[in-house]
Amino acid sequence: MENEPTSSSSPSSMRSNSGGEIIQSKFPLTFLEMAGASGVVLFFAVGLAGVYLTLPDSDYSFLKLPTTIEDLHILRDHLEQYTSDYTLQVLVGYCTVYIFMQTFMIPGTVFMSLLAGSLFGVSKGVALVVFAATAGASSCYFLSKLIGRPLILSLWPDKLVFFQDQVAKRRGGLLNYMLFLRLTPTLPNTFINVASPIVDVPYHIFFLATSIGLIPAAYLTVKAGIALGELRSVGDLYDIRSIGTLFLIGLVSIAPTLMTKNKP
Repeated sequence: MENEPTSSSSPSSMRSNSGGEIIQSKFPLTFLEMAGASGVVLFFAVGLAGVYLTLPDSDYSFLKLPTTIEDLHILRDHLEQYTSDYTLQVLVGYCTVYIFMQTFMIPGTVFMSLLAGSLFGVSKGVALVVFAATAGASSCYFLSKLIGRPLILSLWPDKLVFFQDQVAKRRGGLLNYMLFLRLTPTLPNTFINVASPIVDVPYHIFFLATSIGLIPAAYLTVKAGIALGELRSVGDLYDIRSIGTLFLIGLVSIAPTLMTKNKP
């Protein structure tokens, strides 16, 4: 008498297609990937809680992520009272919140850039914004590499391979392409942060393009933050002249690659 096959427990689920073939499907993320992502969330939760608990005793009902210019005015007016006496706490809190927003793709970092200009001036504000934005973009890059890439690979493997091949073909001028994307408002920065590790953009190229390419836009936004009272909406930040200037700088950055590509 033959032994009947026994089924063993597995994280994979079994299903059959119309032809009767057994197909294995499993959750695209491993335990370590899920643990890593959870660790990132926990890290920021502890960091934000730590920043809040180390602030001096006061009424912090005004502390919230600004979503309008009016919210930003209220936040700026209150933080100005603390910046001179508690500079370190304000700087640490600012960077933590900015990096947190960038990591988890929370909209509103433009308001944080305006706040930097209003509180710290142009030179310090630009340095602060570029540092926080680069750190946040890097954090988003590695988080996307950890969980975003396996998810995309499980959903659209053929399309992922196609885009990875396209990036590999342009590896020689990839820094120039990335600079162009960072300098110009062609693609949202959030999309660049998430997509770069998925299509195999090396981190050193991502880092250089981010830290350099964000400077012009950061300068425009931080400078506008000094005259915060004159702003009525975020749309007032970028006029045709400002956008044209960013595109011109972007074209200069990518020109060497285009000229090399057109050579016989």
